Amino acid sequence: MDAEEQPVDTSAESAPVAVAKVPPEPVAPPDSRFLFVDIAALRAKQLRRGALPRLDPSTLVIGRGDSMHRPERIAMEEVRRGLVPFTVPEPAEPAQADA
Repeated sequence: MDAEEQPVDTSAESAPVAVAKVPPEPVAPPDSRFLFVDIAALRAKQLRRGALPRLDPSTLVIGRGDSMHRPERIAMEEVRRGLVPFTVPEPAEPAQADA
């Protein structure tokens, strides 16, 4: 997914932060926890490769240390909030053997 930058209101005290364009309407999080993990893993890979986060940095809750700022945590939060659109492909029909 290509991330488009949009300007973020910054104060003089903090450095400018770019945030990726967020989908217009949030999508429902996946029903399956395995699908959730797959989607979050793919999104974390995008973040590690330089994609911009779709979360506003001011909304991130800082936990112990800087664990919330790891790409994996950011990706999971984005998926939980419905900021990562996804599609589930239809299962392929099994091939029938000619008898």
